Amino acid sequence: MGEHPQGGPAAGLPLLEDLPPLAGRRVLVRADLNVPLRTGSGGQREVADDFRIRAAVPTLRWLVDQGATVTVCSHLGRPKGVPDPATDLQPVRARLAELVPEVRLLDNLRWDPGEEAGDEAFVRRLVDGQDAYVNDAFGASHRAHASIVGPPRLLPSAAGRLLAKEVQVLGGLLAAPARPFVAIVGGAKVADKLGVLRSLLQVVDCLVVGGGMAFTFLAAKGIGVGASLVDQARLEECRVLLEEAGDRLVVPEDVVCLSPEGTLADGGPGSGRTMVASAVPEGWRGLDIGPATAARFAACLAEARTVFWNGPMGVFEDERFAAGT
Repeated sequence: MGEHPQGGPAAGLPLLEDLPPLAGRRVLVRADLNVPLRTGSGGQREVADDFRIRAAVPTLRWLVDQGATVTVCSHLGRPKGVPDPATDLQPVRARLAELVPEVRLLDNLRWDPGEEAGDEAFVRRLVDGQDAYVNDAFGASHRAHASIVGPPRLLPSAAGRLLAKEVQVLGGLLAAPARPFVAIVGGAKVADKLGVLRSLLQVVDCLVVGGGMAFTFLAAKGIGVGASLVDQARLEECRVLLEEAGDRLVVPEDVVCLSPEGTLADGGPGSGRTMVASAVPEGWRGLDIGPATAARFAACLAEARTVFWNGPMGVFEDERFAAGT
């Protein structure tokens, strides 16, 4: 079993050092390059935050230094199985080439319906001509998508540096966290994270929920959410979770809202009126946690000895809704 260069084994995962010799071999890397884009001053799409691209570099550089020919694949957004200019990876490809010019980035995996369907024929097209596979996409590894679960069945496989580090750190948090242990979870889609929330509630002392997913919890409590993002199919699950967790599950008590005619910033100023409210008015959208909520969340975190943070508290790409994050 390989050792992670920065500190020990990663929960029994095969690591890069466990792969066969790579000189002259082709390696497919599943990365998570699902980064925010914006419209630049010249009207072209560009990367707004390259953190995830930079996080992939250690794995890619190691493989290149071993003499491998590296092909990278990733998703971007939710194009629903068809090519979509808004989710073209070209801006990501340009930034990646500045950091590691020796690698090739495929088109958005989710442009093909076979990716989200876990289609075997799509898997075989992905691995055609490849000699090994590396998964460095921790943020996508909970999904049974073709690029995640398919290649390890067909090729020698390993965890990349980022995935190994995430597993190692999270394994320690779940096994023996310093207490109080507080988790703060945000992001847009509650359906994506309900399983994570249930698991966290088994080990944390306090679970703080923000971001778009919080509005399904607020709706489950009977609080007005206006035109905010709500998953109607998950209302009952959220209600049960709130009941079971009691005071250990903390949701927003005020939010920053955008008026019905308002638009979000996208490389320029957004429009519309904003206000802070405990319940979102009809037609308005809640897009960030409010100041009272931020203070309450901060109080939960102040005494924590372990903090796990996953996901933003609002639409931070628009500065009017970035304060919570």
